[in-house]
Amino acid sequence: MAKKNKKQTRDAEVEPELNTKNGENDDSHNKKKLKKKRMRKKIPTVSIAVPASIIDNVPTLELATRLAGQIARAATIFRINEVVVFDNKSNPDNDSVLDNVGDESGAAFLMRILQYLETPQYLRKALFPMHNSLRFVGLLPPLDAPHHLRKHEWFPYREGVTVKERDSNSGATLVDVGLVKNVIVDQIFEPGRRVTVAMGTDRNLDSDLPRQVISSSKPREEGTYWGYQVRYAHNISAVFKDCAYKRGYDFIIGTSEHGQIIKSSDLEIPSFRHLLIAFGGLAGLEESIEEDDNLKGKRHRVHSIYI
Repeated sequence: MAKKNKKQTRDAEVEPELNTKNGENDDSHNKKKLKKKRMRKKIPTVSIAVPASIIDNVPTLELATRLAGQIARAATIFRINEVVVFDNKSNPDNDSVLDNVGDESGAAFLMRILQYLETPQYLRKALFPMHNSLRFVGLLPPLDAPHHLRKHEWFPYREGVTVKERDSNSGATLVDVGLVKNVIVDQIFEPGRRVTVAMGTDRNLDSDLPRQVISSSKPREEGTYWGYQVRYAHNISAVFKDCAYKRGYDFIIGTSEHGQIIKSSDLEIPSFRHLLIAFGGLAGLEESIEEDDNLKGKRHRVHSIYI
């Protein structure tokens, strides 16, 4: 709507006023300001790729849960934007610790725990049905991520889950955002959908003033860490090929005991838009790459740096 209004304003100007500073008209000056504003919003992202096979060497479900919890905590502390879980074993072992929780693979288990922990506590019951894989998540400490807000805390944005339409003709939906009352948003959504809600400045929850559902990237664009996304890749080449970012990862760090030995003080990373750090399994990234027909023999061409 903002773009439309701006266009209408420009169309109404017959003779644009001159900008005495640079000899440019206001329209050109405003375009440059808008471009600079957009550039400021292009905050770099950091992704990590972890192999599902790390679960295979864990003897118990409790320890597997704790391992997944450590990954989630590290991702939150270091403000990771995306966690990619990739399969790296063509013939998984038959004696996996997950045999006791059904047919769930190591990748599915790891993703479930990561997604569960990233979700604010007040939304978990609505978004995650009971499952054997979640048996020990209660032992894990909370992540205390910025979007894990408590009931008494007010913030410009909150994560919520859609509950139901306010009524059949209202064109609005009730959303549980973890406060004492549900809020109203001026769109219709099916129940059970996770959304990010712009809360505005009106703290009166009894008000009929609707809130807005926004992109989950909006808080991050304004400098607030807002959790991580979890993505599955069926092999390591799919980590790169199925990248969610338009131009892919522009800098990739591979980690291995066979990589280049370098001090952290000597490590120089150029400016980037989307950084990926790839971790290998017990046998390292080398095994994952050699098992992948798309990357076999191309180990040194996959990563920007191998350490």
